[in-house]
Amino acid sequence: MDVQWILVCHGCLTLLVLVSFLCGQWPIFQNTFIEKIHYFLTVGAYDYFLRFMSYVFGSKGRNAILSVEYFCCDRPNPTLQAFYLAIIGGTYYIIAVTSFDYIPGYYLSESHRYTSFLAVGVGVVLFLLTSFSEPGTVNAENVTQYLSAYPYDNIIFTEKQCTTCKIPKPARSKHCSICDRCVARFDHHCGWMNNCIGEKNTRYFMAFLLWHFLLCVYGTIAIVLILAGQLKEFKVIHILTVYYGFENSFFSLAPHVVQWVLGAYNTQILLMVFLAVISLLLAGFFGYHAHLCITNTTTNETFKWKDYISLKMKINEAKVSAAALKARISGMTGETKPPESKWKAFFRKSPLEDVEVIVKDNIYDKGFFSNLNEIAFPLSTRRSFLVSKSD
Repeated sequence: MDVQWILVCHGCLTLLVLVSFLCGQWPIFQNTFIEKIHYFLTVGAYDYFLRFMSYVFGSKGRNAILSVEYFCCDRPNPTLQAFYLAIIGGTYYIIAVTSFDYIPGYYLSESHRYTSFLAVGVGVVLFLLTSFSEPGTVNAENVTQYLSAYPYDNIIFTEKQCTTCKIPKPARSKHCSICDRCVARFDHHCGWMNNCIGEKNTRYFMAFLLWHFLLCVYGTIAIVLILAGQLKEFKVIHILTVYYGFENSFFSLAPHVVQWVLGAYNTQILLMVFLAVISLLLAGFFGYHAHLCITNTTTNETFKWKDYISLKMKINEAKVSAAALKARISGMTGETKPPESKWKAFFRKSPLEDVEVIVKDNIYDKGFFSNLNEIAFPLSTRRSFLVSKSD
């Protein structure tokens, strides 16, 4: 049982680290230990490492680390692309070596040897398509068309010029400091793709996320069916009930079945847990971006709206507080009023509750079907855009 508990603890720790690293900044984890772990993994550990290098090797050691950071994070490089290919290739290789011997089985046919390879191949194709596709670069030749396609809302997007490209900056665009270009309908720069996600390739990025989620679910279910087939082939349930006299019920047999599976197929169990955890993370990531697509919002705009609403709320609160203070001062200098009842004072609404409600007015949200159509068929690929470009 010691080995089984080690595997369980390993799986839980791996899940905690993955969730903290990838999702620790989500609002649901605010002020929790997951947010603190996320901070340590993304900022704190690196800061301590820099201090250590400075203490041991001086400024030269620190500068060497900063040079590596600049190469990996502040300029285009294929590091994470190679890492992705290593992960998907290595995982598929381990599954093929350790699990293909059990195919065909009771619940899986011979065809899964080939469909699995095809599914991984499609995932790699979507990865390459997203990585090397044009995100929607704004330049002097097409800036007029993008200005017409995406009007300013005069809230979070106002008329201005890109200080780097020296061209007008269309609404919803952003200059990517890593790629050194302006991108239309900019969502974010994806290090895994070594590319910006923008107007033209959001559809490929969404297809990549959805397909890899389904790929991980497929792998998880396939391994579960392999293990179920092995249980049936070796007649584990029959042996436990007939020869060992255990009651034929789930709660009676489950601990012994789990112990047998962990002891005989620990590699498959680890692969299954790994794929299941990744599928959950991909489901959350895809769900977040699907919500953005449905509401015709980008990740970049989400932060802009958050900052705008927060600023307006602070301004309104300051106005209400100033008005309340002014009224109190004028009351002190004016006629004296009878003291207010304590009960009335207790139930009286706070002046801050009169703060104006800030409503997010997204003029780019044109409805469910129109928003999805804009993702599937970007504005710059439509005839109207091309006609206006030729004019």
